[in-house]
Amino acid sequence: MNTPAPSSSLLSRLGARLRPRRLSVRQRTLLVCAVPLVALFAVAAFAPLPFVLAQPGITANVLGDSKDKPVITVSGPGSGEAGADDGKLLMTTIAATPPGATVRLPQVVENWFRTDRAAMPAEAVYPVGDNLKEVEKHNQDEMRSSQNAAVKAALRQMRKSPRDVRVSLRLADVGGPSAGLFFSLGIIDKVVGDGRGGGLTGGRVVAGTGTIKADGKVGPVGGVPLKTRAAKRDGASVFLVPRAECADAKVEQPKGLRLVPVETLSGALKALDALRDGGRVPSC
Repeated sequence: MNTPAPSSSLLSRLGARLRPRRLSVRQRTLLVCAVPLVALFAVAAFAPLPFVLAQPGITANVLGDSKDKPVITVSGPGSGEAGADDGKLLMTTIAATPPGATVRLPQVVENWFRTDRAAMPAEAVYPVGDNLKEVEKHNQDEMRSSQNAAVKAALRQMRKSPRDVRVSLRLADVGGPSAGLFFSLGIIDKVVGDGRGGGLTGGRVVAGTGTIKADGKVGPVGGVPLKTRAAKRDGASVFLVPRAECADAKVEQPKGLRLVPVETLSGALKALDALRDGGRVPSC
C-alpha cells in the first residue's frame, strides 16, 4: 500500500511543533532559581549536620551492683532499719553518637521516623564541650553534683543527718544528672525501706528518670521516649517520669509500661506507697 505524500502545510505545522519553544521570562527566572536550589539540596544531603543519633541505653539497678561493687553503700548508726527489697529501681540512660561524629541528612530523616531511634540536636545532648574528653568531664562533674544533691534530699526526707547515715554512691560508665531521683529513692530504700520492714518497690521492677535538688524537687531530663523503651526492655512495669515530660513519654509509650508523673521526692514515695497498697496512683 502506498502512503500519500504529506502536504506542504502539514510539514509546516509539524516543523513548528518540533522547534524548541521559547521560555517566558517567568519560566527562565524559575529555572535560574531552581539550579542553585537543587545544588543546595545536594550539598545538604552530604554535609554534616548539628545532630546526634540516639537510642535506648543501659539501665542500672541502684539497689544492686555495678561492676561487682554496690551502687549505694550506707553505714552509720541510723542505717540498719530497712528490710530486703526483692524488686529493682532502674535508672535509665540513652546512648548517643559522640560529639563531633558526622551525621548527615539521610540519617537524620531515617531516625526521625523511627520509634527505637531518634535524631536530637547536638546541643540538647552535649550542651558543653566540643570533644569527647570535655564532654566526659562535664558529665562526671554533673554526676557528682547530682549525687551530692541526691544524698541531701534523701537525708532531708528521712529527717536524718550525715552523722546518722554515711552514704557512698558509685555507678560506673554513667554520667550526667538524670539519675538523681533514683539515687535518692535507692538511699531511702536501703536506710528505712517502706517503714514497715519492706522495700519501696513492692517486688516490682520500677524504672524512671529525673534530676533532683537538695530540697527534693524533681526536674526534667532529655530522651524520655528512648528511656521508656530501655525500661520496658529490661523488665520494668512502672516508669517514674518528671511531670513536665509526661506528654513526651506518652508519644511512644511501650505497651504494658505504666507512666507515673512525679514532681518531688515525697511525691514519688507516695506514688510507690500507693502502688504497693493498691491505692490511687497518679498517671500521665
